[in-house]
Amino acid sequence: MDLGLKGRSAIVCGGSRGMGRAAAEMLAAEGVALILFARNPERLDAAAAEIRARFGVPVATVAGDVTLPADRARLVSACPAPDILVTNADGMPPGDFRAWSREDWIAALDAMMLAPIDLMKATVDGMMARGFGRIVNIVSRSVKSPQAEMGLSNGARSGLVGFVAGLSRQTVGRGVTINNVLPGIVATDAQKHHVEKLSAMTGRPYAEIWAERAAQNPAGRYGEAAEIGATIAFLCSAHAGFITGQSLLVDGGQYPGTY
Repeated sequence: MDLGLKGRSAIVCGGSRGMGRAAAEMLAAEGVALILFARNPERLDAAAAEIRARFGVPVATVAGDVTLPADRARLVSACPAPDILVTNADGMPPGDFRAWSREDWIAALDAMMLAPIDLMKATVDGMMARGFGRIVNIVSRSVKSPQAEMGLSNGARSGLVGFVAGLSRQTVGRGVTINNVLPGIVATDAQKHHVEKLSAMTGRPYAEIWAERAAQNPAGRYGEAAEIGATIAFLCSAHAGFITGQSLLVDGGQYPGTY
């Protein structure tokens, strides 16, 4: 399927690895010019070079921390009129809420709620003026199926989803959709770090926890980053203009509810 995106431009946060990198590759395959944003400049430049060579599209980079206003401003300055924005930030480590300080909560909100909202604020009006825009937030299944040890992420990401529910109804009439993708267990570095933390918290072997999580999923496996990337690319496509304000689970069927 031709997604109708050739010649468009996209900002992809966390674009150097994992699900952000997969989203960037899927968009590049459709002829989208990219601005990749991530913290590690060496990894970022390597990813850009590989995507550029593989897909033949322009790929620029901005290294920075999404929680810092100055770094977000540099990102938007590098691509002031994007057609697509993919927001993405690492979650917080698992733990016990009794041990979390106010500073921990503010850090979670900065990364997973306030930074994406600020990037939307910087780009959505231009998208509406041009009559086309796609914003996709990589969130987590935790907003529908909370895990006790992920309370920082549960709270901050739910705030983002609630904000999007309101904003997305204001923009769709001007050709701009805003949606959230809710990945379940996906075999990325972030997932490996999460399981490492669980192992440290519980004293259980890493391999045992890793295998158990796959076995508990109805699909019997971890998802692949490319599966998340393909979902994001479709939501960015010309064919998805009637989908907005949605939070799409991509979790192998692990969420047990009907709605």
